Amino acid sequence: MEMLLSTKGITICLLFFVLSLAAAIEIPLSVAQLPTITEQSHTQVAYPFDEDFTIKCEARGNPQPIFNWTKDGKPFDLLSDPRIVSSNNSGTFVIQNRGIITNFQGKYRCFASNVLGTAMSEEIELIVPSVPKFPKEKIEPLDVEHGDSVILHCNPPKGIPPLHIYWMNIDLQHIPQDERVSMSLKGDLYFANVEENDSRSDYCCFAAFPRLRTIVQKMPMTLKVSRFKHANDSGSPNAAVTKANFIKERKPKLLIPPESAGSSSSVTVIKGGVLLLECIAEGLPTPHLSWVKVTGNLPKDEPETENFGKILKIDQVTAADEGTYQCTASNPMGRAKHEFHVHVEEPPRWIKEPEGGVYSIGTNLVLLCEAIGNPEPTIQWKLNGMPIDIWVLPGRTFRGRISAREISLTNLQLQDSAVYQCEASNKHGTILASANVNVLNIAPLILTSDGENYATVVGYSAFLHCEIFASPAADIRWTKDDSIEPLSTLRYELNKNGTLEIKETKKEDSGSYACWAANSVGKRAITANLDIRDATKLVVTPKNPRVLKSHSILLKCQSEYDSHLKHSFKLSWRKDGDELPVNSTEDGRIILDRDTLFISSVALEDQGVYTCAASTSLDSVTAESQLIVLDVPDPPEDLQLSENQNRSVRLSWKAGASHNSPINESIIEFEENRWEPGRWQELTRAPGNDTTALLSLAPYMNYQFRVLSVNAVGRSQPSKPSLRYATPPAAPDKNPENIRVEASEPDEMVMKWEPLKPVERNGPGLEYKVSWRQRGVEVDWNEETVKKHSLTLRNTPTFVPYEIKVQAVNNLGSGPEPNVTIGYSGEDVPDAAPSGVSVDIVNSTLVKVFWFGIPRDRVRGHLRGYKVSWWKTKSMLDGKRHHPEKHFLTFVGDRNYGMIPGLEPFSEFRLTVLAYNARGDGPESSPVVFETPEGVPEQPRFLRILNFDKDSVTLSWGLPKKANGHLTGYILQYQIINETHEIGPLNDVSVTNRSTLSWRLSGLRSSTKYKFYVKACTVKGCGKPVTEEGLTMAQGSKGIGKISEAVNPTQKFHPIEALEPGTEYTVRLVTKNWVDNNSIFEDVIETRGRAYAGIYDGISTQGWFIGLMCAIALLTLLLLTICFVRRNKGGKYSVKEKEDLHPDPEAQSIKDEIFGEYSDSDEKPLKGSLQSINGDIKATESADSLVDYGEGEHGMFNEDGSFIGAYSGSKEKGSVESTGSSTATFPLHA
Repeated sequence: MEMLLSTKGITICLLFFVLSLAAAIEIPLSVAQLPTITEQSHTQVAYPFDEDFTIKCEARGNPQPIFNWTKDGKPFDLLSDPRIVSSNNSGTFVIQNRGIITNFQGKYRCFASNVLGTAMSEEIELIVPSVPKFPKEKIEPLDVEHGDSVILHCNPPKGIPPLHIYWMNIDLQHIPQDERVSMSLKGDLYFANVEENDSRSDYCCFAAFPRLRTIVQKMPMTLKVSRFKHANDSGSPNAAVTKANFIKERKPKLLIPPESAGSSSSVTVIKGGVLLLECIAEGLPTPHLSWVKVTGNLPKDEPETENFGKILKIDQVTAADEGTYQCTASNPMGRAKHEFHVHVEEPPRWIKEPEGGVYSIGTNLVLLCEAIGNPEPTIQWKLNGMPIDIWVLPGRTFRGRISAREISLTNLQLQDSAVYQCEASNKHGTILASANVNVLNIAPLILTSDGENYATVVGYSAFLHCEIFASPAADIRWTKDDSIEPLSTLRYELNKNGTLEIKETKKEDSGSYACWAANSVGKRAITANLDIRDATKLVVTPKNPRVLKSHSILLKCQSEYDSHLKHSFKLSWRKDGDELPVNSTEDGRIILDRDTLFISSVALEDQGVYTCAASTSLDSVTAESQLIVLDVPDPPEDLQLSENQNRSVRLSWKAGASHNSPINESIIEFEENRWEPGRWQELTRAPGNDTTALLSLAPYMNYQFRVLSVNAVGRSQPSKPSLRYATPPAAPDKNPENIRVEASEPDEMVMKWEPLKPVERNGPGLEYKVSWRQRGVEVDWNEETVKKHSLTLRNTPTFVPYEIKVQAVNNLGSGPEPNVTIGYSGEDVPDAAPSGVSVDIVNSTLVKVFWFGIPRDRVRGHLRGYKVSWWKTKSMLDGKRHHPEKHFLTFVGDRNYGMIPGLEPFSEFRLTVLAYNARGDGPESSPVVFETPEGVPEQPRFLRILNFDKDSVTLSWGLPKKANGHLTGYILQYQIINETHEIGPLNDVSVTNRSTLSWRLSGLRSSTKYKFYVKACTVKGCGKPVTEEGLTMAQGSKGIGKISEAVNPTQKFHPIEALEPGTEYTVRLVTKNWVDNNSIFEDVIETRGRAYAGIYDGISTQGWFIGLMCAIALLTLLLLTICFVRRNKGGKYSVKEKEDLHPDPEAQSIKDEIFGEYSDSDEKPLKGSLQSINGDIKATESADSLVDYGEGEHGMFNEDGSFIGAYSGSKEKGSVESTGSSTATFPLHA
């Protein structure tokens, strides 16, 4: 059996000592012993509504006690009345409530006796109350005069207290009471003086007995008050017949206490009770009552008065309340006094009660009995319920010595066993104390069961019980396992009741233990087994987390415990000591799942110490984690303004709760209702925990302030606004800033400035005094005052400097002396063209232009830069003239050269240069003619594979789109490719005849995939190749080839040439930009053989052919619509991106030198860019990027839509074909 052990031990010495069993442990019932009263009734009331009344008396003893009763000191036989029901082996009896039971009233005492002695109970009083009733009587009416004193007597019947008395009328309305009319403690109604409205015939006294559930009423009483009997008893000739003449004014007279009691009286009160002193007086005018303590110390608290000052009440009376108290009744006619001599007494109270116990033969005994009280109580000793005086008579066996407060016996023997009673009495009560003296001589009795199994955990104390009863006292020792040596280390301690405590247990403490007890009569022994388990361990993670409000937290309770204790292992969670239920919140924010505690949307009230508590049958352990909730501070409070000055005020506030994150700073905001009502602006910040700040203010403002606190979490809500604070007006402190000159016409000058903010105006009537003069020409200042923040001057010279000042002025004065700003009057376009324009050819697409700038005085404004314009006049290849299509580049700043990229090779151009300013462009220079040299050609238009054989193939290609010079021939290349992206060596074939557009390659491998390249060449080199792939035939099979051609979206049909007669082809129309490359149209056709050509001569007239063509036209229209949408959604096309992908080797080195020097003034995006399937921009052959030749405000240039058509190189298959405005072409793949 496992038993729960507690109290982790501390190391103290093992003590072997003799147990004193007197009053130490209860005597086992198996041992002969004196009777002991275990339960009894006290004062009891026999209420008439109860069915029966129980008088209890229970006792224990060996032999079983016999019970006897006395009533009022005389023997009482429980069998004397059939209404008494008793039971065997019990002194308790029940009185049934039948018939008249008043004869059962009295004081009862119970005696429990056996052969060893008699125990006696305290007196039990049974009260049998009678039903209270007022006597039937005829009460004569009272007829009195106005002003007389009257007493209406209640004389309530006797009953069980408490008694409550009420004076009411026949309608059960309370009679109003005050200083004049009041009820005494006895229930009588006193009138200090009567008035006419006191007349009534239904004064009723009600007596309520709540314990009896009874209210009784006295017969109504009649009071008649007459105004007067005689007009004037004095006979004075000066007396007027008025109401005042008939009022019987008189000094006060005490009715309680009555005058017959004298000027003083004695009052006795029980200590701890309630003192009530009463004074009621009559007189006219109505007397006023006051109280004073004449002798003795004044009470600590002012005494309480009741009943309109007529009763002095002191609760919980102590000895300090003794003394003389005086009441005084006074009115204008005089006063009356009475003194109360208060004596505090108390019933008996024990100082020392006699104590019994178990004693061995030959020992000595002293019983003490002391009590105090007022009056001093008398002490009476009893032995076995009888006065001890009887036992000391001759022939009795009592051997002790008796005094008033002590009984002593020496050399106790078995026959000295008895019950001693001591009673202390005075007039306020009696108390009883009993002492059982048991003289025994028995061998040890071990009350703990033999073979008990105990268990505890490592580190806790183990308690092995060995409860013993013996007389004489027994010696106790403990041994472990087979050892006979008593346990004697510091970790073992023998408690007084025989229990062995093993402190801070270890695993090696497990084993079998034996308890040995021996005295002079005999000896006994028992065994006990002890198991040591592993202690339970807990860890809560995370430890003391800091969590932002509204975030979530998961607490995990990790536990380790002994496997033997798993069935009793329990986990629970507590917050701040209070256990958390499974569903801690109605909204489910806190979720408990055995060893986890999850809190979602953490609130401030979730902060606290969370404890994980684990318990087993042997131990319990807790682990804590303090959850700290972080939040923005609470708003500051109680904003106060002080130290009021014209330009400053001190603001103070009380900081709100910081919610576990210190306040770093406070933000002070202001709102003023003169200029921007309702708009809060930041004024200043106060560091740390400062709660006051001196605020610098502007004149002519009506401020109110608020404060926000800031911590690491964030800002608090704003505080409530402060009171408003108005500052007086003043002259401006500053002048306008950012003074500038703007002009739209050459003969005008517009002066502008930033107006003062409302907070800077400082007063009413704000204006601006503007002063100006032409620099170096005028001496005197021109002045004008305006209210707006600009001033326009007309008829000014073109672009001359002016000195300008702007000063702020209001009704209270002017601002400080303003600074002078230099501005220029309106500009005009330059009136001169650059000279000395020359061109250096860099390569076939790039030239460098030089010029001489125009004189500064001819600029007539701020020079913005130069514009270079150029246009193509003819091609050097065919000599054809071209319609002039102008292009231009802008070069920002005062410079004399620039690079012109993107030119067409082998062409003639004209070029001009002009200067420009903010007003516009100046005249152009005379055109300069230059020619670009030959360049490399663009791609051939197509490459087709014809007549595949197993070891040869025929290639056909088109002329390059632009030759860019005289063609010298073609380079044909091919190589083996496979599906793993590995390629074979590249083989070259040079075609020197520029008119050759097909070539047959032989010596190829059969059933092998090849990639073919063809590029055109001039004296400057070869251009970009056009490519195609194909697979040679296996032995005995036909060739398979693929032909791809680009189709313009505006085309309605497209011829496919160079097909073999009598051959089956698959024709597929796809869109290049579609990611999945799905077909728009696909069909299988077979070309006509030569022998059957005549069969199809009239095919164009067949109906099905016409329908097919119409279908193809509709599909093409759909394709155009899709392309148009895709084009409009496409991104901007950058020449720079083209250039980065495929740089022109001729221009690369030059670009490295001059990037970022040019810009285009039109700033239009380049048009016509399309994206490839994989999202990359398809590169063109041109390596020239206009973007990289710009410099200026945007660091780039753009051009009109025709530029790309003129200067982009050949596009790779599937790229955009651009001529003027861009149009997309779509390839056909076989």
